[in-house]
Amino acid sequence: MTQLFFEPGKDGFFIRIKLTPNASSCGFGELFVYTDGAVYLKAGVTVAPEKGKANKELIKMLAKELEISKQSIELVSGATTHYKKFYVALPLTVPLQNKLNDLVKGDKDDCANN
Repeated sequence: MTQLFFEPGKDGFFIRIKLTPNASSCGFGELFVYTDGAVYLKAGVTVAPEKGKANKELIKMLAKELEISKQSIELVSGATTHYKKFYVALPLTVPLQNKLNDLVKGDKDDCANN
């Protein structure tokens, strides 16, 4: 059984991400299992974690990779920690599931501002 870092919610879906700010490169990596068993997708951004800049950069990267609007992505927990949970206000369609799966071990240097 494959463990997923995303799950359906009411009128949308949730994504769990373990973010590394000030990383040497931007992008998504492998999956990470937290001590409680929750699965997170590792991600890195090159910006500092000050005043929400790293979170905003991550939202830009997600929107770009999933080809959705930034406005449909909301940070629901983890604003000041490495462990983030986002709500995406769109149906979890098969094409979106495929794009989410493609993020795992994705390319680095994929900053949203490239």
